[in-house]
Amino acid sequence: MVMLIEHIDAIARKEQRDVLYVQFHQPTSDEDLKEENVDGLGFFDELDWEHLPRRQQIIGWLDAHGIGWRHCADFANENGIFPYLGQIYIDLPYDPTLPAYKELRAFLENPDGSMRFPDATFCYVPLEMAMKNAAHDEPGFWEEWAKNF
Repeated sequence: MVMLIEHIDAIARKEQRDVLYVQFHQPTSDEDLKEENVDGLGFFDELDWEHLPRRQQIIGWLDAHGIGWRHCADFANENGIFPYLGQIYIDLPYDPTLPAYKELRAFLENPDGSMRFPDATFCYVPLEMAMKNAAHDEPGFWEEWAKNF
């Protein structure tokens, strides 16, 4: 089924705040590296993201904690089009004092700030960085871009 998925920087501009999301990668443990969970292992091969165990685990945790999420694409890039690999926007403000943020961070990161899961990366996009792509929000921007792609 076709889905319209927003880039994470567009979500930040729409929300007018810093945003959080999770990127998923090829599984690295033998346990996760089962043929039924992964569709190929090459550069930009599509993950079977709907069945990726780590993604299911993280979404289950978000749902259990009442934290909203939705599909998102990585930061928009005018130099190419990249496949959807299961990325999810986390509908929670980046606020280190917020109890829900502290719980989320403790779930996704080790105490030293490294990623708890080698096949998932917890990402932060400051609004200031997202605003660098503000021109993408202008009517007709992507249609004009596509003519020269």
